[in-house]
Amino acid sequence: MPDPLTQVIRILRPRAVVSKGISGAGRWAVRYGAFGEPGFCAVTEGRCRLAVEGEAEVLLEAGDFVLLPATPAFTMSGLDPAPAVRIDPRSAPPPDREVRYGRQDGPPDMRQFGGWFAFASPDAGLLVALLPRMIHIRGVPRLSQLVHLLGAEAAREEIGRDLILERLVEILLIEALRAAPAGQAQPGLLRGLADPRIAPALRCMHDQIQRSWTVAALAREAGLSRSAFFDRFTRLVGVRPMEYLLSWRMAVAKTMLRGSGLPLDEVASRIGYGSASTFSTAFSRHVGLPPGRFVKLSERQGDTAQAARVWS
Repeated sequence: MPDPLTQVIRILRPRAVVSKGISGAGRWAVRYGAFGEPGFCAVTEGRCRLAVEGEAEVLLEAGDFVLLPATPAFTMSGLDPAPAVRIDPRSAPPPDREVRYGRQDGPPDMRQFGGWFAFASPDAGLLVALLPRMIHIRGVPRLSQLVHLLGAEAAREEIGRDLILERLVEILLIEALRAAPAGQAQPGLLRGLADPRIAPALRCMHDQIQRSWTVAALAREAGLSRSAFFDRFTRLVGVRPMEYLLSWRMAVAKTMLRGSGLPLDEVASRIGYGSASTFSTAFSRHVGLPPGRFVKLSERQGDTAQAARVWS
């Protein structure tokens, strides 16, 4: 049975979009506006500074990897102070060669490879909120290797490219999230999975989503009293246990409704509801529209996306 982290990433359905080489020399600084999509970079040579909005500034060195699950505004710069050039990530055209900041001639002081990708799931915002704002990893060469593989594949125009890119991004995400220092993470899924008491309860919610879980039953799986479990889960994961369970059930339900063709009562049963009507009421309250309308809307959006791909 896949672990909760793998299941969440499958629900998110990451797909590769843009990757590029970046270098800098002399005095330079760039200020990127908030983007909202996941961004990443791997430093391959030299050093630079990274100041992500809401986080302490960090010094990046060769071999470092950074993942920003929702990419807030950030400033990247050389080691010497310089006025920041503002960049709108949504309007900047994809580069056809390495981007160079600062002095344009001579060898660079820093070189990195990075980019951004997108989550296809409409639940991305909800699930990304359970991940750290910034993941900074040092001393894991495998991550740099994966980033280079991603860039090399993105530069090719061969059959199967998109599928390979999607799988590489999935692997990159899993590797980054499991290598992230859990003790430094904000409340969220990683903190919960790193806790020996809360992790068993999270696995139960994911592995046995169809069970009629209560806080008391989950507390028994964690080996804690009901109140101690509730407080610890809420503190580490950032949401209450039943709130997390409901969000996960609805994310799974959306995936089933979009692509499985299962009848409503079967979907309800598979995620822990005793009847289609009970599930429909809960789904409508959580999502804002009933399951039938959600399916029709998803089909129309899918047809529009397919048409865009055909005519682009």
